[in-house]
Amino acid sequence: MNYTIVNGAVEFGAETILEEINFEIKGKDKIAVIGRNGAGKSTLLKALIDNSMLTEGIGEEKFNIYKESSINIGYLKQVDFEDENITMLDEILKVYKPVLDLEKKMEKLLEKMQNDKSEELATEYSKTMDRYEFLEGYTYKKEYETVINKFGFSVEDKSKKISEFSGGQRTKIAFIKLLLSKPDILLLDEPTNHLDVTTIEWLEGYLKSYPRAIVIVSHDRMFLDKIVNKVYEIEYGAITKYTGNYTEFEKQKKVNYEKQLKDYEYQQAEIKRLMRVVDRFRYKATKAKMAQSKLKQIEHMVKVKEPSKYDLTSFKTNFKLEKESGRDVLHVRDLQIGYTNTIQTVSFDLYRGQKLAVIGENGIGKSTLLKTLVNKLEKLGGKFEFGHNVEIGYFDQQMALLDSEKTVFDDFASEFPLLTTTEIRNSLAAFMFCGEDVFKTINMLSGGEKVRLQLAKILKKGPNFLVLDEPTNHMDIVGKESLELLLKEYTGTILFVSHDRFFVNKIADSLLVFTKSGVKYYDKTYSEYELEKQEEVEEKVVEQKKEKNTNNLYLQQKEQARKDARIKKIEREIDELEKQVAQLKEELQKEENYTDYEKLSEIQNKIDELNGKIETLMIEWEDLS
Repeated sequence: MNYTIVNGAVEFGAETILEEINFEIKGKDKIAVIGRNGAGKSTLLKALIDNSMLTEGIGEEKFNIYKESSINIGYLKQVDFEDENITMLDEILKVYKPVLDLEKKMEKLLEKMQNDKSEELATEYSKTMDRYEFLEGYTYKKEYETVINKFGFSVEDKSKKISEFSGGQRTKIAFIKLLLSKPDILLLDEPTNHLDVTTIEWLEGYLKSYPRAIVIVSHDRMFLDKIVNKVYEIEYGAITKYTGNYTEFEKQKKVNYEKQLKDYEYQQAEIKRLMRVVDRFRYKATKAKMAQSKLKQIEHMVKVKEPSKYDLTSFKTNFKLEKESGRDVLHVRDLQIGYTNTIQTVSFDLYRGQKLAVIGENGIGKSTLLKTLVNKLEKLGGKFEFGHNVEIGYFDQQMALLDSEKTVFDDFASEFPLLTTTEIRNSLAAFMFCGEDVFKTINMLSGGEKVRLQLAKILKKGPNFLVLDEPTNHMDIVGKESLELLLKEYTGTILFVSHDRFFVNKIADSLLVFTKSGVKYYDKTYSEYELEKQEEVEEKVVEQKKEKNTNNLYLQQKEQARKDARIKKIEREIDELEKQVAQLKEELQKEENYTDYEKLSEIQNKIDELNGKIETLMIEWEDLS
């Protein structure tokens, strides 16, 4: 399978979104497309499906598209179901229509074969069965059951109508259908959005072993690290290809940039030196020829382009803590959290400078814990208390995304009425609101911009304890990296909820892991936690093998005992039958039976019958022995 775009471009009116697209998908490629928000990542995915969007790019090569006509491309577009009154299972089974049709055909053929024993019918059944096996008919039920379960749906959910599910759940159902349909090229735009860590980890394994090609747009760096083998970066309208996962891309980009910058600076220095010679001697008759040769030398140089600066426009702040907290920041004991019923009971301690990440599945209390600690929700039991001088800065992702008619400037100024215009603009500029951006209304901002504005307001107050609920949602990779740097340098204490494992691994020095069976504290980083989990899995496998071996030994011993008992029983039965044969032979030798042919025949038949039984038992005895 090969799909290649050479020197393509995408334009909307007078605006060029992508000016030079050179993109290739081969075989089982696992490709990441990365870039800042608005760089054109989703536009590229759409262009892969709809080639009419493409025009000639600015490159030197001729614009062309090479694509096999039979390539099947799968893309999770707008969630739209034909019939919302059918059940979730019936909707998912649409993927398996060819398999289900074969099942019906095989049933009908079997019915016919009860009355019709013809070779033609048997051959047709055999071919149908081969086709059924080829389409994985014997495993498809287990496949869809596994995926449904991994996406957090229950057995009861399968019989619910599509119309009964929430918008997020309907998106998951559409995603399940897309995965199970197994297209030749699977296009995924932010596939980890709204998925919890457990589901993301399962999805990583599924996509890594996916037997066809995948193109992923995602800001989840750990997700990309574990799946992809190629990275295409969109920057300044052009696309650059890198081999390897996301971490390898970062290394290669840095090396390439530094090498090109060095080559460029060296060449520019050489051009300046030659031009000095030219300027000095071009008007001297004796040196004019030499000056001209230097000009030609410059003209014939293959010019090294100045490398584009890293597109790393990021936010930063020189915030200072208003005051330092005491050593003990937060003490939590048997805290029962929930809305009406307790969903988790939590205990932990938090100390000054500690950075604690709260991770786990969706819907089991992570954000509820934060809301309880900042008094947005009443506790249902237990206790929590803050230490001396603790001042909280609370970030709520839902509050951050609220719309308003206020401008960015006015919204910020309303929180800090004593600041001058210059101070306000400087504070906003630190979070990438520059120039006319400060006069945008809140409802015009993207999700990432709203998050930045909220963080700017929180950090300007100088809290010494940050409580953050999913701060990286809606941020692009550069935004996440900026926030990581900011929080790593933050000298206060942090308690935060996040599904971004890469972010968690960079920031957290300890973890609070939420599961359905309870909450557990780990005094370790995410990498150390993952390693421990892996070791536990390996130990469990070893224990299972030991148990299996023990069970096998027990079963073997039990089977041997059964065999031994059967052997002894056979020996007793053979001994008894041989005695009966010996008695019948004695009967044959008696004088009164010599002339009674009927009697002799009857005795001989009994002897033959007993010998037959003895022979059968001897065969079984030999097998068992």
